[in-house]
Amino acid sequence: MRLTTKGRFAVTAMIDLALRQGKGPVTLSGISQRQAISLSYLEQLFGKLRRHEIVESIRGPGGGYSLARRADKVTVADIIIAVDEPLDATQCGGKENCHGADAASGTRCMTHELWATLNEKMVDYLDSVSLQDLVDQQKQKNAEQNVVVLHRNHAALG
Repeated sequence: MRLTTKGRFAVTAMIDLALRQGKGPVTLSGISQRQAISLSYLEQLFGKLRRHEIVESIRGPGGGYSLARRADKVTVADIIIAVDEPLDATQCGGKENCHGADAASGTRCMTHELWATLNEKMVDYLDSVSLQDLVDQQKQKNAEQNVVVLHRNHAALG
């Protein structure tokens, strides 16, 4: 798999942004601090996300970023593709020249179809998961953690 930190960081940053939608623009420095992602790296990622019309920037005092479309209309695949993350499990980048760098002389490996099918399944799956799905999961996780903390605090007091 070639899903690197670029795609992971972009999805994480987008969840952070979406969790704060409705409270005004979100600064990259805030995301950087909360998610421990380099500010300069976020600037690169958000430039690409803006060009793909996934986020929009608001300039000036109190500026930052907001979603350019509703979170349920943005898929994980949209985010990963926007930041130029390859979704490819084949050895050849889908060129079918697994046994040679030159497409004319290279031949497909015996497992090429397996990895090509995995690529299709990955894209289908990531295209089926919306940013809103991930936000809802995060909110549910946070709510469950708060219940555990409240329960522990109550037990300690009793």
